[in-house]
Amino acid sequence: MTIPELTDVHAAWLPPEAFRAIGARRALVRGDGTLAETVHAEVARACERYGGSVRRTGDGPSDLVLALSAAEALPAVAAAIRDEAGPAGAEGYVLARRDGVTVVLADDPAGLLYGLFHVVRLGEPAFGADRPVERHRPATRRRMLDHWDNIDVHPVMGQVERGYAGGSIFWRDGVLRADLTRVRAYGRLLAACGINAVAINNVNVHAAEARLLTDRLGEVAAIAAELRPYGIRVHLSVTFASPVALGGLPTADPLDEDVRRWWATATERVYATIPDFGGYVVKADSEGQPGPFAYERTHADGANLLADALAPHGGVVHWRAFVYNHRQDWRDRSTDRARAAHDHFAPLDGRFRDNAILQVKYGPMDFQPREPVSPVIAAMPGTRLAVEFQVTQEYTGQQKHVCYLAPLWSEVLRFGPWGADGPAVADVAAGGGLVAVSNVGDDPFWTGHPLAQANLYAFGRLAWDPRLDPAAVLDEWIGLTFAPAAEPLRRTLHAMMDGSWRTYESYTAPLGVGFMVRSGHHYGPDVDGYEYTPWGTYHFADRDGVGVDRTRASGTGFTGQYPQPWSDVYESPGRCPDELLLFFHHVPYGHKLHSGSTVIQHIYDTHFAGAEQVAEMRTRWDKLDGSGLVEPALYARVRELLGEQLRCAEEWRDQINAYFSRKSGMPDAHGRRIP
Repeated sequence: MTIPELTDVHAAWLPPEAFRAIGARRALVRGDGTLAETVHAEVARACERYGGSVRRTGDGPSDLVLALSAAEALPAVAAAIRDEAGPAGAEGYVLARRDGVTVVLADDPAGLLYGLFHVVRLGEPAFGADRPVERHRPATRRRMLDHWDNIDVHPVMGQVERGYAGGSIFWRDGVLRADLTRVRAYGRLLAACGINAVAINNVNVHAAEARLLTDRLGEVAAIAAELRPYGIRVHLSVTFASPVALGGLPTADPLDEDVRRWWATATERVYATIPDFGGYVVKADSEGQPGPFAYERTHADGANLLADALAPHGGVVHWRAFVYNHRQDWRDRSTDRARAAHDHFAPLDGRFRDNAILQVKYGPMDFQPREPVSPVIAAMPGTRLAVEFQVTQEYTGQQKHVCYLAPLWSEVLRFGPWGADGPAVADVAAGGGLVAVSNVGDDPFWTGHPLAQANLYAFGRLAWDPRLDPAAVLDEWIGLTFAPAAEPLRRTLHAMMDGSWRTYESYTAPLGVGFMVRSGHHYGPDVDGYEYTPWGTYHFADRDGVGVDRTRASGTGFTGQYPQPWSDVYESPGRCPDELLLFFHHVPYGHKLHSGSTVIQHIYDTHFAGAEQVAEMRTRWDKLDGSGLVEPALYARVRELLGEQLRCAEEWRDQINAYFSRKSGMPDAHGRRIP
């Protein structure tokens, strides 16, 4: 097992210094298998660097024991902890410190690997005072990243669709990269935050990517080989039309026997090549992608076709619920994109195979900075659901803006669709997992903006444990990435990042109405950019008010898709949370919010405040210049991007305020200049 070494790429949250505490100790690693070998290799490299020692067998003193629970001849302290703790469970581990020995025990090698990275996160405190037995187990079985990578550079979307960190880490110039060392380094980073699955190609499957299922399958196998040492299973996005496009069949009808045989044979070939293959991801009948509607079949028919092909091999199909009419007439106010996923999928509850996972975006629209939790999450108790987030910042600043998204995701995961006393979104997702669109590319800092690394790290940690505090997760990332992180740097980064999602929300589209971005690339303000298009993303601002009427009483009826109490809460302008008011209601500019402000004054105030907060971010970062706390290249990249964020925030402020000032004719109560 070779630990990847990259000299021209930022180490992210696994710099050598993060392993100092482990590398300076006497370690014992017990266990067999690929992942146990990875654990040993990680510890051995740290010890080589920092003067410690590691052994696999034999007696002698140990400061750190990492072992499978079933291993023979465990040291007495480890055996006692094992007997006290009981089973750790799948991918889980037990951590304790007793009699001067830190012990990590796991039932399987994956748990041992995650336990190692827990000790890395703890650093020196892992070897301090005694620690009682702690049991750690992931909340979800699948913690997955979707890459929207293309093999070839798409003429509109580029090589990575909605990617803001350079090209693909898998392909270059239409072929698999000759050196996949960076892919292994990526798997290492993902394992360290708890991610265990990656879909490697775009859900909008083009001709070249379609062939990854057949004559280019060897490329998938090569990528899987690099990710396997870190417990990452590879998944593949496939086109529903594969039997036609690749197999020469006249149809892709999911109930056709020849089609079913084609998929079974193709899937057998995949597993013969990649025995630990995870499964398929499918975007069907969405934004021009083929699907079962062409054959008058349901999405359950389509998903079950692939689920049946995968079932003998233990694989799953992630079937995306992002299905809506992207050619609607903007004049038609009865058609509501927000309703679409529920209308299509809720009637199919209970008709999907057990290994078919319905992948549902966290909100009913499209990864906006603020939208309500999708009602689909509460509507399908008989179906395994995965909740989908977006780490890539398509609508949150495109990795040019500091926007730490963990508070948004945490808010969603803790939300109770049936009220405060019922299950939370995280509980629903436990059956199908959490998925997010990756923000990684071949940029030297992985994510374009160095601080956007925190979003990737935080998604993994929240997928492992949705109860974690986003500020504590950010502190982990700071402590690892800038190890040893000086307190002034910690304070600066927390001040810049803890509230950065709400800052971004404050200077962009107000009160949950969403979008207002430039069409196509989605960067920067354009209030009416989508207002008269067929995409269903409207705000309906006029001289009297703004917002979308989605009530049962007078609007699209979308509020009726929610269970109680939210159906009634969202129905009422007086009870609806301020931050979602314009998502659910068209209200006058003078409507008074719960905060005491009016809608129009809220728009003015938040947009002035948001731009000011970005200016404060830049001032805080400037104070680090020459401090030696941040490497010069990283400092310079962040400073450059903060300049662009401030420019863009001021543009958002001026366009939004000018637009609504002119629409409403109502002045700013504070007399500030509005263009």
